[in-house]
Amino acid sequence: MLVSLIAKDKPNSLNLRMENRPAHVDYLKSSPAVKMAGPFIGEDGDMCGSLIVLEVDDMAQAHEWAAGDPYGKAGLFESVELIEWNKVIG
Repeated sequence: MLVSLIAKDKPNSLNLRMENRPAHVDYLKSSPAVKMAGPFIGEDGDMCGSLIVLEVDDMAQAHEWAAGDPYGKAGLFESVELIEWNKVIG
């Protein structure tokens, strides 16, 4: 199943994001569950959240993946949603 992880950063947390970015990117690249990933960009042009599409067996596996994300461990996110997603085009 495909699951979209939609995360929004806490306000004024760009420094925290940048400090943890190398570990986060390594985590993304090392995980076979990650099918697409990238940051949201705010009106000011700075990164302000993340969209990650995971291919997992069930929602429990998606939650486990999210719990291991260095961004989440660092307390970067104000909110995280995991939503089953159905790819139609692309």
